[in-house]
Amino acid sequence: MRLKPLLACALALFVTLPALGQSRSSDRWVASWATALVARPVGQGPGGRGQGPAAPAAQPAAPAAAPGNAPATPATPSNPPTAATAAPAPPGGGRGGFPAPVTISNQTIRQVVRVSVGGDRLRVVLSNAFGTAPVDIGAAHVALRDRDSMVNAGSVKPVTFSGSTTGRILPGATVVSDVVELAVPPVSDLVVDLYLPGDLGLGPSPVTTHNGASQTNYLSATGNHSGTPAMTVERTAGAWFLLSRVEMAAAREAGAVVTFGDSITDGARSTTDMNSRWPDYLARRLAARKRPAIGVLNAGISGNQVLGDGAGVSALARFDRDVLMQTGVTHVIVMEGINDIGLARTNPNPSAPDLIAGHKQLIERARARGLKVYGATLTPFKGAAYWTAEGEAKRQALNEWIRTSKAYDAVIDFDQVTRDPAAPTKFLPAYDSGDHLHPGDAGYKAMGEAVDLKLF
Repeated sequence: MRLKPLLACALALFVTLPALGQSRSSDRWVASWATALVARPVGQGPGGRGQGPAAPAAQPAAPAAAPGNAPATPATPSNPPTAATAAPAPPGGGRGGFPAPVTISNQTIRQVVRVSVGGDRLRVVLSNAFGTAPVDIGAAHVALRDRDSMVNAGSVKPVTFSGSTTGRILPGATVVSDVVELAVPPVSDLVVDLYLPGDLGLGPSPVTTHNGASQTNYLSATGNHSGTPAMTVERTAGAWFLLSRVEMAAAREAGAVVTFGDSITDGARSTTDMNSRWPDYLARRLAARKRPAIGVLNAGISGNQVLGDGAGVSALARFDRDVLMQTGVTHVIVMEGINDIGLARTNPNPSAPDLIAGHKQLIERARARGLKVYGATLTPFKGAAYWTAEGEAKRQALNEWIRTSKAYDAVIDFDQVTRDPAAPTKFLPAYDSGDHLHPGDAGYKAMGEAVDLKLF
């Protein structure tokens, strides 16, 4: 007679086991952190290690990784081309120059992300969007950050993929992890460890990465160090690798806003490791409001353009992947066009009407998916290396259309917030990072605090 209850318990356990680590049908998943990924071609340097131009010794961790065949002084938004130079090269970001590209071979990469929405159940999303060969994951863990490269030992949790501690990301594919039960506070640092037993960045396959992260990440000594509280660090990197998104199980009313733009959204020339990009300030303000929970996702790419490829594909080409496909997205803020304008210099093309047509396309595609879409005016850039009077006229025309056309659901007037009242084509000096194109930390703070929270 006692056998029946035991059999019933065993059957219930058998039915439950396959569901462990899986999401429930009632879960509302919302992206809490995300980045916009690009393809990093592989340059082969001495010894096949993909060596590129060296970064300035004073700040080795701040700049982004760059292609190994990039010129010693790339033409980017942080360092726009002079009249004598050719088309723009891939972007930098942060302060300083380009370090040698990071390559990973039988090592663990420890990556730090600042989540916006907190929760007690999460998933990690990995991407090999631009790779032409599969990437094997030998082990993965998440943990709360302690300090620097160290994690809180009591918070370390393994990350599995369909129940396995290993995984494979096929070329062009995305992999969503099983559910990890870990209490993560809002606006806090989460560490994602990936042990890569193979070679990433040594073969012919492009590396899927986000350059110019303004965040120090850590590469281990040889071997699997995933989940080790105090990992032995071989070197640091100012980029994220293979890491696309972190999602949280959230309340039904939760949502996410994607901040979609170029280096000014990416946070170029903000202080590394301080989370002082303007979307970071917005995330802190939304989290302090408590309800509803709104994730803030930074889809900025330094050097990106509305209409042209170069630093990542154009805004029009990447909008689906970087905005419309984000988990739980409800809103998008668009701030794009300064690179189209600046890199054209005195060339009449692209014109302001061309850029307006591009913005209209983004608006229609966002609305077709039920998103609220807000337009942000372009900040001043007189004094930047690629400023011209012709470009300034285009910026003014595009900003006037954003403000007055009512094409966007609302307008966020970053130009008005950051310009010098005495010289409106320039940044307020206190907000200028020094290159006259990107804000400094104070400027980013002013931008993040200028966004009306009633929009969300």
